[in-house]
Amino acid sequence: MTRDLAAAQRFYAGVLGWDFRASGLGEGFAVALHEGTPVAGIGALAERLDLPVAWTTYFAVADADITAARICERGATMAVGPLAFGTGRAGLAADPAGAVFGFWEGAVVPDWSVGRGRAPAWLELHTRDAFAASIFYGEVLDWAGSGCCVASFEHDHVVLRHGHDTVARISGGTVGQAPDPEIRPRWHVHFPVTDLEETIAAAEALGGAVVAPVGTSPTSRWVDLADPDGARFTVVAPQITFP
Repeated sequence: MTRDLAAAQRFYAGVLGWDFRASGLGEGFAVALHEGTPVAGIGALAERLDLPVAWTTYFAVADADITAARICERGATMAVGPLAFGTGRAGLAADPAGAVFGFWEGAVVPDWSVGRGRAPAWLELHTRDAFAASIFYGEVLDWAGSGCCVASFEHDHVVLRHGHDTVARISGGTVGQAPDPEIRPRWHVHFPVTDLEETIAAAEALGGAVVAPVGTSPTSRWVDLADPDGARFTVVAPQITFP
């Protein structure tokens, strides 16, 4: 969600190579496409909603009212909705640790799938207690009962898989108590890119910023970026290996 839809489209087109088309959700919402495949949505914040500019993870649910009730029953907070929105119903909530997420009841674009193509590579929740968070989301979103996903505890985090695709990771650890939104529990969206340095250069040229050091693993490199309005996201590229 952004304050300036046109400016956000220009930024993400230049950084991630996206095109945009209108959607059935109204003129204030655009679907981002990479080579014709839907990968994300960008919407204009209504003036009446005092919400920060941010990327928000939305989970598909069968019944928005049941999901909202489960959220409240487990000590979390419903912030918005469920409200009728275009072709479905949506809600915005904060889990017991304060991480914001959304949920959506309605039609889902068939090709819009985390872990495939240029859609988000995966979603990651940084929180204080990964085990407690996995129980909360598993019960609220009915991961086991719906046959959607399988969660497993690996090392110090929980991994969520849909079939052969890793779609989310919940990482625990000590998180500061200060009100700074950059250190509170939150969901991170990871988008795949081919060249990390090229992506960083494009983001900075268009008014974005690097907000954390480059991370590395045996298979990938990643970095946290912020767009000109402060919305944070992560880009991840394959690790370059030499023979």
